[in-house]
Amino acid sequence: MAVLFEHVTAVTMDPANPVLKDAFVAVEGTKIASVGTVRPAGEFDRVIDGTGKVLMPGLVNAHTHVPMALFRGYGGGCDLQHWLHDYIFPAEAKLDERCVAAGAALGLAEMIASGTTCIADMYMKTETIAQTVLEAGISANLSCGAVYFGAPEDFSPEACNDCGNHIRLFENWHNAGDGQILVDASIHAEYTSCPPAWEWVADFAQKHNLRMHVHVSETHSEHEKCLEKYGKTPAALLDQYGVWQNGGIAAHCVWLSGGDAELFAKRGVTAVHNPVSNLKLMSGVAPLFFLRECGMSMALGTDGVASNNSHNMFEEMKTAALTQNYHFAEDHGQLPAADIVAMATVNGARALGRDTGVIAPGKIADLILLDFTHPNLFPCHDILEHLVYSAAPSNVVMNMARGKIIYENGAFLTLDLDRIRVEVERYALPHIFGGT
Repeated sequence: MAVLFEHVTAVTMDPANPVLKDAFVAVEGTKIASVGTVRPAGEFDRVIDGTGKVLMPGLVNAHTHVPMALFRGYGGGCDLQHWLHDYIFPAEAKLDERCVAAGAALGLAEMIASGTTCIADMYMKTETIAQTVLEAGISANLSCGAVYFGAPEDFSPEACNDCGNHIRLFENWHNAGDGQILVDASIHAEYTSCPPAWEWVADFAQKHNLRMHVHVSETHSEHEKCLEKYGKTPAALLDQYGVWQNGGIAAHCVWLSGGDAELFAKRGVTAVHNPVSNLKLMSGVAPLFFLRECGMSMALGTDGVASNNSHNMFEEMKTAALTQNYHFAEDHGQLPAADIVAMATVNGARALGRDTGVIAPGKIADLILLDFTHPNLFPCHDILEHLVYSAAPSNVVMNMARGKIIYENGAFLTLDLDRIRVEVERYALPHIFGGT
């Protein structure tokens, strides 16, 4: 299908043409065909008038656990470890495939309506998530987050269920939907596994040329306990076992040392900042200026809804900017709005190995349209400032993923929201929490 956006203000994230006013952006199939200020020749199946609207790359949520939409607000008021062990792990033990499908669909609906077109998700029963993602239409890097609580000397691929999960997920889903789904190798975290598991996952990643996805130094206690136990930070310890050889993403990075950040820069590992979740769980604030000075690339994620409580990437952008302003402005000044928007778009796309995040010919057509005539965006003196500090999910009037419009003017075109609500209310919640 050929689609033309005309008379639109395009925030391209292309340094050569960062903002184009009264622009024409043509899409053919899954890719952007042309970008410019002159109407391209040819016929189009649909022409969309962009007057008063801003077209930008779709948002990339580079770290989340999408089925945890079922746990929105559950276990509030706790730090990470109490939240996990007293609330989340017991609830997750009750999940079945049907619950995960319902939670994934609910989370994806929220993301789609708020402008997300690509995610990196780490969760259990990942093949069920993959099927739901394929139907929803967005792109996803999926991983199962290997966990192993047994004694290291008892480890074997047969004893660790997540080894088999890695194999099945890769064989059945890698490159599904013509690349819509990519599979990442993944370790949940240093504190939920052990060296033989890290070595197995690292070898699997090397064998199949996969990126890595791991929670790293999210809390001060996690970081310090690893130092006490092994004499190394989580980042350095995992590197010892080859975990970072293919690069990938390190979620949180709140307590990285300088050596960690430099190591990650060398390995091509992107720090995924999750400011709202980190603040809610009292984990701290990632030092973005410091990470950048060490050479790291940075992206943004929401983490799971259970620790956030939303998939609102506009809120992540604003929170990221404000917390850096508060904690580090005296030494560094203000983090530019353009840098924050890049974290939510092109940086995240690069971290996931996706040829998107920029409005330029040949790129995958992941695009969202925002109505800048809405009261909270009018008047507009600086578009990028508005995207970081003023915009909200309600301003998103269209979501195009891989050249296909999947959401428009409040209507979901790939998901049945009423059916999702019924499935969550009548099956998933009673199954997990009891009651009727």
